Amino acid sequence: MRVVIAGAGSVGRSIARELLGHGHEVTLIDRQPAAMRIASVAEAEWLLADACEPTALAEAQVDRCDVVVAATGDDKVNLVVSLLAKTEFGVPRVVARVNNPKNEWMFDDAWGVDVQVSTPRIMTSLVEEAVSVGDLVRIFRFHQSGASMHEITLPETSPVVGTRVGRVEWPSGMVLAAVIREDLPIAPTADDTLEAGDELLLVVAADAEENLSELQQLLAPAPAPTSPRE
Repeated sequence: MRVVIAGAGSVGRSIARELLGHGHEVTLIDRQPAAMRIASVAEAEWLLADACEPTALAEAQVDRCDVVVAATGDDKVNLVVSLLAKTEFGVPRVVARVNNPKNEWMFDDAWGVDVQVSTPRIMTSLVEEAVSVGDLVRIFRFHQSGASMHEITLPETSPVVGTRVGRVEWPSGMVLAAVIREDLPIAPTADDTLEAGDELLLVVAADAEENLSELQQLLAPAPAPTSPRE
């Protein structure tokens, strides 16, 4: 796979190293000479240019790549790069970094974005996950389909603990994608039994989000209030 990354800062270089480690071809573009730390990712191709300029993207042969990653620290730049990559060069998949969560609403297919990655949002979700066993947490949204990924850690009091996956009546429009148990991911089958402490990853269709309260009630209902002592 051939990938072009706009933005050679710490985020862009980290992505490049990961992709190169998996055998992909990577080109890094940045307009700042100070960002040209070629020795840090020597296996990548480097281009000193403004990725917001179509001529720079053409020089990077974006029309031949499979994925463009807009990874700069400026949301305006990432939107422009995404739009050019999709509309001018027909890139099959565009991934864009969102720096300010308030700008998330703009990072959609209208701007050529297939997948948005909001670091603040992910970090918030991970914090919420760490402190809220039994709470349903949205991890991210697939902007092309509108579907979203949610996580919940089953408490010991969950009604589905000890129940086989195939016997759970999941709300409409939701699919159990994976179970993480003792740090190991499991592809769930109908015969697998859910256990306390399991982290469930569920894909929820865009038009099924109204049923999330039903999902929460199914997996980890709030405890009934106790009567005050007289």
